Amino acid sequence: MDLIQTVIWALVALGVLVSFHEFGHFLVARLFGVKVLRFSVGFGRRLISRYDRHGTEFTLSAIPLGGYVKMLDEREGPVAPNQVEQAFNRKSVWARIAIAAAGPVANFLLAIVLFWVVFMGGAAGPVPIVQAVKPGSIAEAAGLEPGQEIIAVDGEATPTRQALNWRLANRLGDSGVIEFSVRYPDSNLEYHAAADIDRWLSGQEVPDPLVGVGLELWTPPASMTLYRVVEGSAASTAGLRAGDKIVGTDSQAFSDWEDWSRYVRAHAGIPIQVEVERQGERLTLPVTPAEVALDSGELVGQIGVLPFSEPWPEDRIRVFHYGIGGAFYKGLQETWDKTLFTLHSLKKLIFGQISTKNLSGPITIAKVAGTSAEAGWQSFLSLLALLSITLGVLNLLPIPVLDGGHLLYYGIEAIKGSPVSERVQVIGMQVGMVLVLCIMGLALYNDILRL
Repeated sequence: MDLIQTVIWALVALGVLVSFHEFGHFLVARLFGVKVLRFSVGFGRRLISRYDRHGTEFTLSAIPLGGYVKMLDEREGPVAPNQVEQAFNRKSVWARIAIAAAGPVANFLLAIVLFWVVFMGGAAGPVPIVQAVKPGSIAEAAGLEPGQEIIAVDGEATPTRQALNWRLANRLGDSGVIEFSVRYPDSNLEYHAAADIDRWLSGQEVPDPLVGVGLELWTPPASMTLYRVVEGSAASTAGLRAGDKIVGTDSQAFSDWEDWSRYVRAHAGIPIQVEVERQGERLTLPVTPAEVALDSGELVGQIGVLPFSEPWPEDRIRVFHYGIGGAFYKGLQETWDKTLFTLHSLKKLIFGQISTKNLSGPITIAKVAGTSAEAGWQSFLSLLALLSITLGVLNLLPIPVLDGGHLLYYGIEAIKGSPVSERVQVIGMQVGMVLVLCIMGLALYNDILRL
């Protein structure tokens, strides 16, 4: 997917999430009789602006990294006597709590609806069957063997590869015991196995749970025909195209993608002659695999191609169908599970159980949004739901300038019967702004490093 499409899908994702979040604040403010002066999607210079019959200005602004709802408030300027009762600061503390909480709540409700729509279309995923176990790995220590289906991790069902990934991701940074439930093909007998983990993958940037546990899951064998050639890669520069069939390299014949891939990986920075078949014609193209460093420090060759895969057998794909009610319940369950996962991940970040290199900013979000849109509407809506949950959770953190900071102040006010002093609020706002800017700067720095 090209840059323009990636940017467009990223803007769509951010626009939807911000609009729903701010609409939550807007709607509840209106319900409590607060005059809303401006509803803005984005910050900075206003690009498009219009007013409704209540005098609220709706704007689309130039910097698409958030939004805000500006309400009438005596602390921000003089208010006409006939509008005093519509000022935010004149409302009860419980009304202000409801208004502040409405944005994150809107994000959680949006996630439920999006997951509901996704599950009404059904769901499917590959069955997690072990193909290989890495020597010396956690999987080997647990006694896992090729051919076994992993049916649960720590007692939580893993009917698909995606579910297995999520369950393993829940254990990132943990110490203790990880438990697997498995069964062999054509058998209903369950076997239980376990292995010790110690701060599992805590120092890795963007850890891969399956690789980290030492598992390779079964996938259909790859063909020798290229499905995709990455733009700007060594293969693209050499003239390889999608649809080319690899028939040989350096006068050696290859009929298996894995064997050919190993050959390429072993020639980092070394020119090779790749023979392809294209529309009945044979061509020999010189390619120099790029040198790519693995986490272990090993340099391997990479030319930037993906193969076509053979079709998945029906017995290796698990399909789920839900009615309207079942899909809604599944949407609730998925939202709850992903919310807990986000909270646990934040806790692990704070306590150093997982690396801060896992923080991602707008560049990563844009890339993932573009990739998920390319994969289909269900993938894109699922990403939107996950991002909406993340936005809701982050905004509930008790940091001044975020909704959670306002809720903290209002909670204190409700308990002691009087507002937190202006001085404390100003100091808190300054500290909160610095903290938020530091987090955003770190996330953007991580994005740039990944580029």
